[in-house]
Amino acid sequence: MGLKAMDQTPLLSKMAIGDGHGESSPYFDGWKAYEENPFHPTDNPNGVMQMGLAENQLTSDLVEDWILNNPEASICTPEGINDFRAIANFQDYHGLAEFRNAVAKFMARTRGNRITFDPDRIVMSGGATGAHEVTAFCLADPGEAFLVPIPYYPGFDRDLRWRTGVKLVPVMCDSSNNFVLTKEALEDAYEKARKDNIRVKGLLITNPSNPLGTIMDRKTLRTVVSFINEKRIHLVCDEIYAATVFSHPGFISIAEILEEETDIECDRNLVHIVYSLSKDMGFPGFRVGIIYSYNDAVVNCARKMSSFGLVSTQTQYLLASMLNDDEFVERFLAESAKRLAQRFRVFTGGLAKVGIKCLQSNAGLFVWMDLRQLLKKPTFDSEMELWKVIIHEVKINVSPGYSFHCTEPGWFRVCYANMDDMAVQIALQRIRTFVLQNKEVVVSNKKHCWHSNLRLSLKTRRFDDITMSPHSPLPQSPMVKATN
Repeated sequence: MGLKAMDQTPLLSKMAIGDGHGESSPYFDGWKAYEENPFHPTDNPNGVMQMGLAENQLTSDLVEDWILNNPEASICTPEGINDFRAIANFQDYHGLAEFRNAVAKFMARTRGNRITFDPDRIVMSGGATGAHEVTAFCLADPGEAFLVPIPYYPGFDRDLRWRTGVKLVPVMCDSSNNFVLTKEALEDAYEKARKDNIRVKGLLITNPSNPLGTIMDRKTLRTVVSFINEKRIHLVCDEIYAATVFSHPGFISIAEILEEETDIECDRNLVHIVYSLSKDMGFPGFRVGIIYSYNDAVVNCARKMSSFGLVSTQTQYLLASMLNDDEFVERFLAESAKRLAQRFRVFTGGLAKVGIKCLQSNAGLFVWMDLRQLLKKPTFDSEMELWKVIIHEVKINVSPGYSFHCTEPGWFRVCYANMDDMAVQIALQRIRTFVLQNKEVVVSNKKHCWHSNLRLSLKTRRFDDITMSPHSPLPQSPMVKATN
């Protein structure tokens, strides 16, 4: 009897047996569908294509060339072995001084050198995920909240809430003004939290936006700064996509507002920046997260907490050398913007050929695709039905707006920088075939206007059969070109 009772007693913590990680979200379900049946151009050409992963693989060749030409930058090469012992034994959680200096320099460069950053305020963490969690630990207690404009990155539900006990309060933004954040929306969210007896400790913004691919203009940033000062709450600015802006208007960092907008009141102790090298440099596996705070107490606390997620000294050493190479950095950033712009034009141009629109954007590694006219009904149930067809029939992992807490059904985030040119053309072919099989489209060559019936017919024929059919309306070659 005693043994039976013991078997029924939970042996793990509530955190271990709970679902606070958020893996039940469709955002992660799409990843699982890809992992179970991953596309490969020759080994598995009918597999699921991964367009739910915001990785920047367009400039990997530039980094590889630099590494080949600078073997001494790694302590694991014959050319760098002399520094192996010193670097391998270094464990100060402040990090290598040359690494912090290089990151501060790179952050300034990605912001046009219009501002400078103090290396002594840079705190390392295990990627932006770790940086966000540490920042939340520093700024809020369990049960307290951050305001977050929607739609927002699904991982925030994990990064900021799971282990900290912090709540996220949505700030309503919608397509009526292209999802631009307003003072009225901020006030409404703050007041709703107050009525619900939730103490708001901060506002989290993502600039450039994930999933929108848009940037905040100066007016919006001024509004944000005025708001947090008026409410005496913190401002956390996620700027991990700062160097992915590929066309005008340019990116404006919150640091520029603090330096240049001297006519508005701003307590710098309330402002904190989260950065990483995962998106701008394409190094998600290096797990380089950065907290840059203007608050001394936050810097000190975050540095102590960083013991739980430091960046390896081997990685610091390599990146310090790379980021201090001014000629390489200039060439890399310029080429990255050029390649992102080209990929954006190809992908959105291909979608436009069958009347699919995207939110106007100029940053990030993705587009915010509008499929509202493909829904049977303007509901999230219909969005989920469409998404399942895209995953299982079209076999492309895209992320539904529901997983980003979007209030309008029919929006999807589609990543386009994590694959080569041929894979993009295959993805476009799949999308175009699906759309043309399921709706009537009228495209105006001048205005790119389009009309559609709102029917989504789930074909009994497998999508593979359609795309490979000699009667398919699209060329079967994966190299079919999409016009810009």
